[in-house]
Amino acid sequence: MSTLNGLKLTNAKRPQSASPMVLRRNKISRQLSEQIELARCMEQGTEYAPTRVRMVRDKTTGERTSVSSAKRVKPWWFTSDTNKVCVQVRYGTRVMELAKGKNSIEVASGTELISALETVKRCVELGELDAHIQLASEAVRERFKK
Repeated sequence: MSTLNGLKLTNAKRPQSASPMVLRRNKISRQLSEQIELARCMEQGTEYAPTRVRMVRDKTTGERTSVSSAKRVKPWWFTSDTNKVCVQVRYGTRVMELAKGKNSIEVASGTELISALETVKRCVELGELDAHIQLASEAVRERFKK
């Protein structure tokens, strides 16, 4: 029992679910991680092919099996008219507005692209873009209302 005396013991309860804002942050953070990996692979000249596991039901036997398939990841960046690379952060299929009237980040090269994506990911994880994520989420939800 003397070993436990050196630890700080508390009475804590595990939360049942995360708040919707934390779930949205995690979603964008995962997508930004994929974009960073895609940019790194494109810079190195390799192919980025993440896989997804799906459950498929056999029509004849009715048995369900898991199948790995390639996941398509579209780049969030494009080359502008001035030969600069522009990155647009997306929530679902909608482009997020990062500042009033500004929806993209302009960078000069692939190395700067990776650092810009990592900076945006840090901002998302720290909660600096919560208001922008909230607006994008409301815009996506608005499409489903009739």
